[in-house]
Amino acid sequence: MGPSTDAGTLFALVEIRALTKTYVRGKQSVEVLHGIDLDIPEGDFVALMGPSGSGKTTLLNLIGGLDSPTAGVLKIDGDRIEEHSRDELAAWRSATVGFIFQSYNLMPVLSAMKNVELPLLLTDMTRSERTRRAAVALELVGLSDRASHKPNELSGGQQQRVAIARALVSDPRILICDEPTGDLDRKTADEILGLLRRLNEEFGKTIVMVTHDPAAAKYARRVVHLDKGTLVDEASH
Repeated sequence: MGPSTDAGTLFALVEIRALTKTYVRGKQSVEVLHGIDLDIPEGDFVALMGPSGSGKTTLLNLIGGLDSPTAGVLKIDGDRIEEHSRDELAAWRSATVGFIFQSYNLMPVLSAMKNVELPLLLTDMTRSERTRRAAVALELVGLSDRASHKPNELSGGQQQRVAIARALVSDPRILICDEPTGDLDRKTADEILGLLRRLNEEFGKTIVMVTHDPAAAKYARRVVHLDKGTLVDEASH
């Protein structure tokens, strides 16, 4: 059984207060997020849903440190990440966040094992330690027997499993998932979502997932709906 998601009893790993994001396009300013308030307890699995242009991917990118807010407070583990320099933010992302995207973003010339090892090349780990950790991550996603295969030798579901292993290899606190099953058929999507739920329930990974698919959202513990840059609804499963 996974950790409780009662925000009143659990530490808020992600704390967002009055968060605003504005983009300047030419002479126009477009406010994409309008004063968002949201807590995500450690061990939660949150699905962000909403129509195109609702701001869900912008919010995901802010939580993952890929973008900076215009105003408001964004704390991860009590740390105001919007105050970090670019280099500090890169180091923070490397240590804290694992990213899983709709397009698997694998290097086509590298084996599954080498793709999973990639994030560890930025660390001072020895080659043998990198290989060991990549092997553990591939075993976790059920692909030990495909370690030497290149992406074009794998199915879409297997490629996404490699991408998940790559996101896990540095043992991040948070997994950021942007439409992780958008390119997969229903059966394969359910397998990937089941893996994500297992990572949440058995390993306590905090997961924030953008999806447009109600069937995918059912795998999350909690669904947060956005519309036109505003938090409009929240439901627990």
